[in-house]
Amino acid sequence: MKPALPFYTEINDFLASIPWPGRTENPDFYCLRLKPLDKPQVSVYRPPFKRAFYFFALLFNSGKVNVSYGEELVEDPDSYLVFHSPNLVYSFAHDNALEGYIIYFKPEAFSFFRPGFHQQFSLFDQQRTNLFRFDHHTFIELAPHFEAVFSAYEQSGRDAHLEARLKLLGLLCYLEGFTLDRNQKAIPAGRQQVLMRDFIQLIESHYIHKRSVKEYADLLSVTANYLSQSVKQASGRNALSFISERLATEARSLVRYTDMEISRIAYQLEFSDPNNFGKFFKKHAGLSPSAFRRQHR
Repeated sequence: MKPALPFYTEINDFLASIPWPGRTENPDFYCLRLKPLDKPQVSVYRPPFKRAFYFFALLFNSGKVNVSYGEELVEDPDSYLVFHSPNLVYSFAHDNALEGYIIYFKPEAFSFFRPGFHQQFSLFDQQRTNLFRFDHHTFIELAPHFEAVFSAYEQSGRDAHLEARLKLLGLLCYLEGFTLDRNQKAIPAGRQQVLMRDFIQLIESHYIHKRSVKEYADLLSVTANYLSQSVKQASGRNALSFISERLATEARSLVRYTDMEISRIAYQLEFSDPNNFGKFFKKHAGLSPSAFRRQHR
C-alpha cells in the first residue's frame, strides 16, 4: 500500500519529529529560538510532509552551509526570512549552523481579535513557500522586532501568551511592509518570466501528485503548449524537465538521508512500482538507489 504523506495537525507532534528540544503548552502558538545543537555535525532532513499550521522564521547562517527548503536552495546563506502556509507539501534539509527565530501558529491564535485575520498577509502564499534573502545587516535590523515577540512569549503566561500574540500581529504587519518594499525594488519580470515563476512555485506544492505539463497548465489557466513554449523561451529548458528534476531532488534526499526501504520511497513518491522508480533514479542520479545510498554513507 502507498504510505500516506505525514500530516501534522498539532504543533507538538511536529516538534517531536525534529531534533531540537522544546514543546509548547499553548497548542496554537509556539516560539522557538534556533541554536546549534551540542553535536556540530548534525544534519537535519525532513522528507515531504504537510502541516495544518503556519510557520515562519528569521534565520542566519553561523557556518558555511547550503540550506534547502524543498526546491528552494539557499547557497551559503547569510540571512533570510521564510514563510510557509498550512497544507503545502514541504521538505527541508540543513546542517547545524543555522540560528535565529522560528514561530509556529494556528489561525486560532488570532481568534480573540478577528477570525481569519491571518489571511490578510500576502507573506503566507497558499501555493508556495515565500523566501527572502538578505545580508546580515538586515538581519540585525529585523532581529529586535522578533526579539520583542519572543521576550513577551517567554515572560507571559504559558497558557495564553496574549501579549506575545498581539506583538506577533504587529510583527506580521511590519514584515508585510518590509517584504513589499523589497519586491517593489526588484526588477520587473516579463510575462514569460512571471508564468515560469508561477509554474516553478506550483511544482513545489504538487510535484508528488502531478507529473504532466498539462496538469500545471490547467492550474495556471493556459494551454500546455503555451506553457511549454513560455518556459522554453524563458529558461532554455523543457518544462517537463523542471517537474522531473524536482522529483529527482526529493528522491535523492530520501535515499541519502533516510533509512527507508527503496520500495517504500518509490511508493511514497507515487511511482507505480520500485522498478520504474529505479530507472527514473538512475537516469537522474547516474547510479541505482542502492548504489547511491552506499556511496553517500
